[in-house]
This record gives sequence, C-alpha cells and structure tokens, in this order.
Amino acid sequence: MLRALSLLLCTCLALPVWAAERSVSPGQGTLAAAIAKARPGDVLRLSPGRYPGPVKIDRPLTLTGPHTAVIDGLGQGTVVTIDAPDVIVAGLTVTGSGMNSQDTDAGIKILKNADRVLVEGNRVLGNLHGIDVHGGLDARVKDNVIEGTRQDRVNDRGNGIYVWNSPGTVVEGNSVRWGRDGIFSNASRTGIYRNNLFRDLRFAVHYMYTENTEVSGNVSIGNTLGYAIMFSNRAVIKDNLSLGDANHGLLLNYANNAEISGNLVRGGAKKCTFIYNAHKNLIYDNRFEGCGIGIHFTAGSERNVLTGNAFIGNREQVKYVGTRDVEWSFEGRGNYWSDHPAFDLGGDGIADTPFRPNDLMDHILWTQPAAALLTGSPAVQLMRWAQSSFPATLPGGVVDSAPLTTPIQITVPAEIQALEAEALARKHERMTDDIDIDDLSSH
Repeated sequence: MLRALSLLLCTCLALPVWAAERSVSPGQGTLAAAIAKARPGDVLRLSPGRYPGPVKIDRPLTLTGPHTAVIDGLGQGTVVTIDAPDVIVAGLTVTGSGMNSQDTDAGIKILKNADRVLVEGNRVLGNLHGIDVHGGLDARVKDNVIEGTRQDRVNDRGNGIYVWNSPGTVVEGNSVRWGRDGIFSNASRTGIYRNNLFRDLRFAVHYMYTENTEVSGNVSIGNTLGYAIMFSNRAVIKDNLSLGDANHGLLLNYANNAEISGNLVRGGAKKCTFIYNAHKNLIYDNRFEGCGIGIHFTAGSERNVLTGNAFIGNREQVKYVGTRDVEWSFEGRGNYWSDHPAFDLGGDGIADTPFRPNDLMDHILWTQPAAALLTGSPAVQLMRWAQSSFPATLPGGVVDSAPLTTPIQITVPAEIQALEAEALARKHERMTDDIDIDDLSSH
C-alpha cells in the first residue's frame, strides 16, 4: 500500500501544469493585472482596443492578439519590457514609447537573461527605438513592421532594431522604415540578419564590434547608406540589395575576414563600395552599377581578394590611392569592367589583355581636383595615349590580369523595382542628415 501511494504521488508531481489561455479586455491596468495573475506558459489573448502602458512581462508567457489591440506607452519609457525567458509577443500594435536616448526607450525591450524570446508579426510604430534586444540570448525578431520617428536631426531618432551584446539573435523578415538605423548591432556576435526590408533610414544595417554574423537577403532602398560594417570581424554579407542609396551601398571600415558575395549596389550612390583600412576580406560575385565611384579602396587595406565582381557604368570604376600595383584577380579569374574593350579569342570568358582602371591622370585628379578643368585638353589626351602605349609609365594601382568578358547577373523582383523607382523619384526630398558619412569617427 505504501509503495502504491508513493508511486501515485510521484506521478502527480511529474504531471505538467497545463497552460491556460486567458482573454484580456482593454482598459487602464487590465494588461498589467493579467500578467500578474498569469502562470508560466499561459497565453494572454488581447481583445481589440487600447491598453495603456508601460507594462513589464516578468514570467514566461505568450502575449498575442490582433493589430487592433494597441499597447500604448503614453510617452513614458519603454512600452513593453521583457524580463523573463521564453516569452512570445505576437500580432499586436506597440506604440508611444518615451524619447529618452540615454535610457534607450523602445517599443519592446528584451533584457539580459530574457533568453529565447520571440517577437513576431507586430506593428511597432512611432517609438524612439523599435525593438531593443538588450542582453537576451537567442532572441528571434520576425515579420514585424517597424516605423520610427522622422525628426530632422538623425541623432534625435532611434534604431528600428537595436541588438546589444545579445548572441544568437535572429532578425528576419521585418520591414523597417524611418528612424536612424534599420539594424544597429553593437558588441554582439553569432547573429543572423536576413530577408529584411529597410527604407528611408540613415544606415540599413550598421555594425560596430560585431563578430561571426550573417547579413543576407536584405533589401536597402533609398537610405543614406546601405550596409556599414565597422570595427567587426568575420561577417558574411551575401545576396543583399542596395538600391538608390545616396552615399554608399557597402562600407567596410576596420572590417576584417569578411566574406562579401552576391550583393547588388545600383542607383546613383556616390560610392558603390568604400573599403577603408579593412583587411583579409573575400569580395566576389558582386555587381556595382551606376555609382559615382564603383569602389573606393584606401587607407592601407591589405590582403583582400576581389574576383568575379562586375563594375558597370560607374563614372569612375575604381579609386585606389597607392603607389604599388594591387592584383584584382584570383586563381586566373578577375572581374568584369564595362569600360574594358576586351577580346576573348580563346573563348574561355577571360579577356586576352589585362586591365588597369586608373592612370596617372586619375591620380592627379584625386590629389588636385582643380585639374579636372584640363580633362579634355590635348596635353591630357597625349598623356593618356602615352601611358597606354608605354605601360612602364603607369603609376601603381589596381591591375586585373584576367578580366571577365561577361558580368554577373543579379535579379531584382518586380515589387522591389517599383519601390526603387519610387525612392529615386523623390530623391530630392530625402531627410536632413546631420552626420557626415565620410567622417568615420562620427559613427
């Protein structure tokens, strides 16, 4: 009998406490009260209406409802603070955060030890920062619509998604518009940021001190800068689009050991790509098209490999400031240059002659811009003819010993092309930006 009772007791203790689903009605304090009464694992389903906040989730539970269920922070701090693991916030509208940058006010904030949080399918509107992943591990931020603020001063805005010291974060399928940066990843690692859409921002993706991460399949349209990888290591930047961004499509600043592939930059940026003091990066199969400068390469960047890229219709294909030759081909495969009148008698897709995108006159123009007035003069034309006839007179610079005869093709979906055309049509209306993109110390 005692053995039977003991077995029954152990069985009862082992049974899970089944989670309950509870409906929550709108009104002052109703959501906070429902959270306080909830058991771990409960589902709180919000009815349509307004829920004044801020609120704090301090236990594992699910908060869900339709977009017409609106949690409003009333301008006070962070609207929804998550301070427990395994929380889900899905399908709601979150608005009305405070505007205190020092406190990182946000629509939704995920704190340290709030691990494995899922924030999915929400509308996060008009907050300082949209979603702040602030120390929690393995967070997932998926399929949210995030719209920030539109002050004239960039520094008065917040980021759509801010990832700080939060390893394993996955940011996927979000649409981010307005505000400062789409994703700002700072002092974090092992994150994946993929298939997001960024519009009308300063930077689409901004890295600082971020390691072992992936940025893939994202679309940046009409921003000041597309993808800024700064002071970071071992990033994979692949299959992204930068369309109609104003200053740079891709910036590598003190970024090392990165793999940059399959990206398209087009639409009139000042520089498709700017590589500044970045080392040991593999840059291949990208398409840089229609920029002022295809790629600006400077500040002692060493041991980078460039192969399979296409430089098409840039006003200046390459700006390289240096005194020695730098080879831009790898294992017999170089890059495609739209201004290289190449022949391929062997039919192997490799041009028969090497290509130098710059000559001595280019170097003079970089250091003495006033010399541009002489560009069409007979003396300049004679200098360029002499250099083409006597290669020994050429200065140091980029040399492609195996230029390609066919460029890589990267397809842009029709719906993205429509957004690109819209952004280019209102290019003159873009936001006031109080930060000089080329002043790298300001970032």
